Amino acid sequence: MISALAVGMFVSILLVIYIIHARFFFVDVVFYSALQDVVVAAVISVFLVYLLPQFRIIENAERVLLCLIWLLGGYAFAISVPTVIDRSLSFYLLEKLEQRGGGIKQAALEGVIAGEFMQEYRVLDARLTEQLESGTIVIEEGCVRLTGKGKRVAWLSAAFRASFLPKHRQLLGEYSADLTTPHLRSRNIVDYQCP
Repeated sequence: MISALAVGMFVSILLVIYIIHARFFFVDVVFYSALQDVVVAAVISVFLVYLLPQFRIIENAERVLLCLIWLLGGYAFAISVPTVIDRSLSFYLLEKLEQRGGGIKQAALEGVIAGEFMQEYRVLDARLTEQLESGTIVIEEGCVRLTGKGKRVAWLSAAFRASFLPKHRQLLGEYSADLTTPHLRSRNIVDYQCP
C-alpha cells in the first residue's frame, strides 16, 4: 500500500513538472524534454521517500526498485503520450477528420497529408531538429548529411525493418511486406543528392 502511495506521488510530481515544462519553458525535442522531466520527478521522489515519515518503513532495496519502476513508467509515459501525440500521423488524421466535419474523401487524403500535415505540423522542421539534437545529422552549406552515428542508426533501422517488422501486415485490406523494404520502390534517378 505504501509503495502504491509512492508511485502515485511520483506520477503526480511528473505530471506537474511536465505541464510546467511544456507550458513555460523552451523545448528542443519533445521526447528528450519529457525524459528530463521523468528524471527530475524521480530525483524529487527519491528525496521525498527518504525524508517523509510515512515512507520510512520502505527498505532500501524497495526504494531502489521503486526508482526503477518510476524511471521505466516515466519512459513509457514520455514515449507513449507526448511523443506519440506530437508526431503521430494517426492522431493528426483523426483531428483533421474532426476539423473537417467528421469526414474527408479517401481520394483526397494523400493531398491532405502531403500538403496540410507536412505544413501544419512542421514535420520536416521538427524531424531535422530531432536529428540535429541527436547528433545523427549535420547541415552544412545547405546539405543535410549523416554523421557516423547517423549511419549506424540508419543501418540498424533498415536491418530491423527488413528482418523483424511483420512480413504480412494489413494495408487497407491487403496483406503485404511493402513496409519492410520501402526503399525498393523509390525512384532510381534523383537530382537532389549532395556533391
